[in-house]
Amino acid sequence: MELLKDKVAVVVGAGQAPGATIGNGRATAMLFARHGARVLAVDRDLESARQTAELIGKEGGVALACAADVTDESSLVDMTAAALSHFGRIDVLHNNVGVAGGSGDRPVEEITEDAFDLLCAVNLRGMAMTCKHVLPVMRRQQSGVVLNVASTATTALYPNVAYKATKMGVLGLTQHIATSYAADGIRSNAILPGLIDTPMAIETRMRLTGKSREQIVAERNATVPLRGRMGTSWDVANAALFLASDMAGFITGVNLPVDGGALARVGP
Repeated sequence: MELLKDKVAVVVGAGQAPGATIGNGRATAMLFARHGARVLAVDRDLESARQTAELIGKEGGVALACAADVTDESSLVDMTAAALSHFGRIDVLHNNVGVAGGSGDRPVEEITEDAFDLLCAVNLRGMAMTCKHVLPVMRRQQSGVVLNVASTATTALYPNVAYKATKMGVLGLTQHIATSYAADGIRSNAILPGLIDTPMAIETRMRLTGKSREQIVAERNATVPLRGRMGTSWDVANAALFLASDMAGFITGVNLPVDGGALARVGP
C-alpha cells in the first residue's frame, strides 16, 4: 500500500552527518519515496542530499537533491521554486532541522549570545521560514501537510537552554499553522523524538565526551522504558509517514512523542 502515492514531499534536512546509523531526515525521505512520494531532498550539504536521492533512486523511487540553508531565506525561495518547477506542487513539508550541544548550547548561565542566536536561527526561525514560502503553495492547492520535528526535550528534563527553548517554539509554530490554515485544508503536526540512535546524537557525543559508541549507546538504552533500547530513525520516519498520509486526515495540531514511553513517566 502506497500511503503517499502521487504526493510531492519536501524533506528539509534530508542529508546527514557521517555516522554508523541512518539519520532521521534520510530515513524519512526514503520511506516517503517507498510509499509513492516524489521527494525533494533538501540539505545545506548538497552532496549529502545527493546521497539520499541516490539511495531513493536505487530503490526505484523518484527524488531530486536540492541545496538550501534554513538560515538563508533566499535559498528557501529557490527551494520552493525548485519543487514547483520539477514536481508542480508540494503536498508535504517535513522540517527535520536542528542543532544542539555540538553547536554551543549550554545552561542559561553559561551560554554565549552567538550560540543562542545560532540555535534560534536554525531550530526555530529556519522552520518558520520554510513554512513562510511553502504555505502559499499549499493554500493555493487547498491542501497540504506540515510536519515539524521538535523533541521530547520540550517536556523532559534537559540540561541546556537554547535547544529546549527553540524546540518549545517549534510547538508554538506548529499550533499556529494548524489553527491558522485549517480552513485551507492544511494540517500541521509536530513529532517529538526521544532518544534515537542517529549520527547527530551518538557521534556528536563521542566527539564531545571522548566516550566510545558502545558506552554512549548503553547509557542511553538504559533510560528507555520500552525494551530498554533507543529508537531508530525508522521509528521517527514511520510516525512522519502516518502523519503525512490520509490515515491522519483528521489529525492536526498534535505533538506526537516517539520516545519508547519516556514522557509517560514524567510527573510532578
